[in-house]
This record gives sequence, structure tokens and C-alpha cells, in this order.
Amino acid sequence: MTIPDPSKIYPRSNDYQTVYLKNVITRGNVKVGDYTIYNDFHQDPQNFEKNNVLYQYPINNDKLIIGKFCSIACGAKFLMTSGNHKMASLSTYTFPIFYEEWGLDVNEVVDAWDNKGDIVIGNDVWIGYESIIMSGVKIGDGAIIGTRATVTKDVPPYAIVGGAPARIIKKRFSDDVILKLLDIKWWDWPCEKIQDNIEHIQAGCIEKLKHQ
Repeated sequence: MTIPDPSKIYPRSNDYQTVYLKNVITRGNVKVGDYTIYNDFHQDPQNFEKNNVLYQYPINNDKLIIGKFCSIACGAKFLMTSGNHKMASLSTYTFPIFYEEWGLDVNEVVDAWDNKGDIVIGNDVWIGYESIIMSGVKIGDGAIIGTRATVTKDVPPYAIVGGAPARIIKKRFSDDVILKLLDIKWWDWPCEKIQDNIEHIQAGCIEKLKHQ
């Protein structure tokens, strides 16, 4: 039985475009689960935090949380809180950022934007090419985010969404199967148990999964 090593950077030999994302993360406010992969054929995938996690400044304490076994395609972007502007203001101009120019209080820089909170991605989520996930969004387990989708609202588990702004296209499975998958949580199984069930997982045969 082959058990993959979750501590490697590159899961495939001679493929330097794909990384186990957890092992290239350096920021404390970015959390990634085991076996989640990121592929980038334009630039070094190890620069994910610099190129793909945008406007994440420590002053906000906002987090990007990504679960296990996710697949993140090239160019996907996560726009954190500081990418917003203050919508209640009469102007969207970010005066507080330029406090020196306008004689404002440096401690009120965060008044320049609306803090919409963390981005939370579930397990086994596929995030398509050049899609954009906005701050405060939560994406459920098993969801699929279509190519170049702009996700501005929460996505239910096992939903497929696409477009700008992203809308639900359909569910991947029946409600009954979705509930069973959310109960089973196969991504939390030991690797040996996953390995033992890979054939049935890939074939879509939930009734044949070995739960014991």
C-alpha cells in the first residue's frame, strides 16, 4: 500500500508547477489542510501567498483557511479585507490610508475599508482557473468554483457555481448523497482507509465505501 507523504512540497516527480500548498505557507493567518494542491504554470507556485492572497494585512487579523484535499487552479485569487472600501462613506476614496496627507489619526487606518471577515474554504473543493474569491466568503465541502468565477457570496457544500458574480449552476449530487458525504467526511479518514476506498470514491459509489 502506498501512503503519500503530506510533508513534501512537490507531490509529483519532475513537476514543479504543482505543490502541496500547506508546505509553502509562511503566514500565520493562512491555514491549509493536508494534500491540498496548487498548480501554477505562469510562475513559481511556491509564491502563492505573494501572488494569490491579496490585501491581507496584519492589522485586520483576517484569515484564509483552506481545508484538505482541495484543488486550486492556476491564477486563483483570494481578495482579503483590505481590498474593500468603506461603503457607508460618501466617497470610496481611502482617506484613512493617506492619514499623513490629510492629518488623520494613524490608528484609524482600518476605517478605510469594510472588514468582511475571513475566507473559509472547506475540504475537497475545486477552485477553477483565475477564479476570484472575495473576503468574507465561505465555500462548503465538495464545491466546485468555475473558471474565472467571481465568488461574492457563500457557496453551499457540493454546489457548482460559475459566472461573475458567481451563481449556483447545479448540485453535484442529490441531497441524500450530499448529506451522507458530509456525515462520512472521508477527508478526515486515515490515509490507509482512503487508499482502501479510492476505487469507490473515484467511481462515485458511496454505497460501497467501507466505513468501518
